[in-house]
Amino acid sequence: MTPLRIALYQGPSGVPTSTADSLAALAGAARRATAAGARLLLTNELYLTGYALGDAVRDLAEPADGPGARAVARIATEHGLAIGYGYPERDGTDPAVIYNSLQLIGPDGERLANYRKTHLFGDFETTFFRPGDEPVVQADFAGLRLGLLICYDVEFPEPVRAHALAGTELLLTPTALMRPYEIVPQTIVPARAWESQLYIAYANRCGTEGDFSFAGLSCLAAPDGTVRARAGADEDLIVADVDPALLKASRAENTYLSDRRPELYGRLT
Repeated sequence: MTPLRIALYQGPSGVPTSTADSLAALAGAARRATAAGARLLLTNELYLTGYALGDAVRDLAEPADGPGARAVARIATEHGLAIGYGYPERDGTDPAVIYNSLQLIGPDGERLANYRKTHLFGDFETTFFRPGDEPVVQADFAGLRLGLLICYDVEFPEPVRAHALAGTELLLTPTALMRPYEIVPQTIVPARAWESQLYIAYANRCGTEGDFSFAGLSCLAAPDGTVRARAGADEDLIVADVDPALLKASRAENTYLSDRRPELYGRLT
């Protein structure tokens, strides 16, 4: 069971001038990630466009196979690593519908998975995005089962537990977490990893966009409750290993999943 080295890109800070600027920064991050031995690179929520979009989201949204996806695929193949990135997705059948999405591209440039955020946060998101309705989206990569969530999703225990029960071992979670909610990366994300016995890669934005001030603090939380890598408040690229052996040992010692009594929980929903 070979560990998977992953990189989390916290940046660039501030509002990108254009999608081209975001792609140029992504190419630089991919170069650094590959040099550090990473095989997977995760960016933050709405990475391609920036988060503070307002009405502009209607013009910047693109389909899952749009020009942004093709550009990311070229970067992935050039550097030989998988890339997960956030973007505003225009629905393929109804162009008026936009989702807050995470797409995972493999090192061969092919799409591995596309996830639409199910729990929308705040006025901006609830005004411009439609919530997704598929709670568990997964992909297999490098011998691991990867799961996809976005930001606010991970703050609910139910989606994370659903992933654990579906076999997810590494949960990719791009985010745009703002101040003063630093409790999420500092406390909640490690707790989610512990209580559901999986790894969580949490890649945040940093800097200021419009009225939003992002907290940074991107991290890789492990199933034993530790944080294997942590960014500060500024632009950063952090690298850490997802170790299947540690996951197996942690699940053997911490038996939350096998000790559940689901026959008691129906009334909760």
